[in-house]
Amino acid sequence: MTHDVPILEFDPERGALIDPQKLIQPLPAAPETCVLCFFRDVLQDLHGRGQARILVELRSEQGANPLYEVQTPDGRAFMAVHPGVGAPLAAGHLEELIALGGRRFVACGGAGVLHGHLPVGHILIPDSAVRDEGTSYHYLPPAREVQLDPASVATLQQVLEQQGVPHTVGKTWTTDAFYRETPQRIARRRAEGCLMVEMECAAFAAVAEFRRVAFAQLLYGGDDVSAEVWNSRGWTEKGSIRQQLFWLAAAGALAL
Repeated sequence: MTHDVPILEFDPERGALIDPQKLIQPLPAAPETCVLCFFRDVLQDLHGRGQARILVELRSEQGANPLYEVQTPDGRAFMAVHPGVGAPLAAGHLEELIALGGRRFVACGGAGVLHGHLPVGHILIPDSAVRDEGTSYHYLPPAREVQLDPASVATLQQVLEQQGVPHTVGKTWTTDAFYRETPQRIARRRAEGCLMVEMECAAFAAVAEFRRVAFAQLLYGGDDVSAEVWNSRGWTEKGSIRQQLFWLAAAGALAL
């Protein structure tokens, strides 16, 4: 069915001309659990210390992107990779990871906060995402929001509670255009209950639902977009927080 707005022309056909399930061979004996880690510094540090080995490289015009196998201190293995920034690239990498054999995914990254009382480093678990991006509309019928899998969200909550980690569960705003987060748009998202803003969650959730795999996400409070003047709060420099979030994501993914 055609529509005046092309992005609303949802096509439920499961087959596509370029199908990762047909083009990519599963990795033999690779873990089915994967952490989608937006902290390249954490992944490179693990590899440099011999705690992560490269299984294969995902490739795009941005170059090679290593897919690692990492082991927990008690010997459980999982995959870890930087998924790429932005909904289209991140969703494409998730598609490839599913074709390679991944079935359980937890993403970890940072997010802007829409409420200034949320401190830098406070952990946030999205349970729904406003679909203010384009990729999710190619996987699910048009709707204002996508719900994340309640069982996967509950598993992450349980992992954090068991480890005594303070956190907040709530709605995120996924947008493609971080340079177009205008005051009016921010106020509108805050009014509809969004706690945070990022670029990938809605697309991740849509791909996971379409491909029938488990997905959840951990974010930490980063820059503050709630005031009249943007405040970066030095969020990209929080190395210990990023390390902690990675291992919490690994624990959550292994518990799914």
